[in-house]
Amino acid sequence: TFYVIECEGLPSTLKCDSLYAPEWKELAVEKEHVGFIGLGVMGSPMAAHLVRAGYPMTVFNRTSVKMEPLMAIGAAPSGSCRELASRSDIVISMVSDSPDVEEVYLGPDGVLAGVRKGSLLIDMSTISPGMAIRVTRCAEEAGCTMMDAPVSGGDVGARNATLSIMVGGETQAFDRALPLLQVLGKPILCGPSGAGQTVKACNQIATALHLVAMSEALVLGQKAGVDPTVILQVLGAGYAESRVMDVRGPRVVRRDFAPGFRGRLHHKDLHIVLETARELGCPLPASALAHELFSSVVANGWGDLDHSAVIRVLETLAGVEVTGSAPR
Repeated sequence: TFYVIECEGLPSTLKCDSLYAPEWKELAVEKEHVGFIGLGVMGSPMAAHLVRAGYPMTVFNRTSVKMEPLMAIGAAPSGSCRELASRSDIVISMVSDSPDVEEVYLGPDGVLAGVRKGSLLIDMSTISPGMAIRVTRCAEEAGCTMMDAPVSGGDVGARNATLSIMVGGETQAFDRALPLLQVLGKPILCGPSGAGQTVKACNQIATALHLVAMSEALVLGQKAGVDPTVILQVLGAGYAESRVMDVRGPRVVRRDFAPGFRGRLHHKDLHIVLETARELGCPLPASALAHELFSSVVANGWGDLDHSAVIRVLETLAGVEVTGSAPR
């Protein structure tokens, strides 16, 4: 008797006279070696998921102490982006801004200074579409393929591996990266290089405006003497319901502004939105107002709080504090 076994990632057919034959037990698929750069609030849990999924990994972070938790579960440390790239088949970066990505890839000790030809590079930071396209072209000149793959879902999505991943790049590169990206969340190919960053900009517009809308509703209710917890309950049951309100609303009422996504980073993202809009000749008046409110978040020293701290700007203007205990 022979059994014909089909399994993704294995040879199309494997014949043996027993389902428990040694040939079957010893056959394994070797995963590509991954290098992960940037082990912050988002990057650290993302890298950990990949290690636990069996990917051999090398990590790098400018603050070296942040590499230690990954080393404890099997990742190897590196001393630079260049060294990491020389040891990796796939390089992933998760850093803060366009200048950081430029330095990580194009700097004298960056990824492209040590990368292997044929490597796949995946930048999961949120940066300008123009920078994503520029770095991709430099990667192609070095004999590599690159994708932009920013994410949405915050620290909770990173920890729970439920991120929405917006990918810009070639279909062949996406197919190569798909098993790895599926460990982290739900990847969607949005179009060619830069498309992932464009979709992320759209995401940041919607998220910022949802935060501002929720904040105005809660401040108005508090000012009128209605308990904000009641407002959240009622709005969450109707047409005004949103994921932003479901996730962030209860934390705002508890005055919990521990950063899931820092306000200064959303301010940076809205700056990218407006820069991109100007380049395209696309007026975005509501986004411009949101950018000004987030500018006030940063100016008041609240930039390292969660982006839901934008409500503090509106509370200051109205002379109230949303607490869940509005006077009757």
